[in-house]
Amino acid sequence: MINDLTTPNVRLGQIKTFGAYGPKYEVKGSGRRSKEGEWLVPIRVIESGEELDYRYSRFTLDPEAR
Repeated sequence: MINDLTTPNVRLGQIKTFGAYGPKYEVKGSGRRSKEGEWLVPIRVIESGEELDYRYSRFTLDPEAR
């Protein structure tokens, strides 16, 4: 778990997929901490253009897009 002083290690512009076969998304920023204490990474789903905050704990499980 990330402590309060550490920002998650994400690369701006990085392209990943939701799971092994899901849609691609792009990292839009380094993130922020939620009220519950989890880091949220801002992303944009490439296919739809939707922008949302994605839990860092899930982000770390997703593979780089090919």
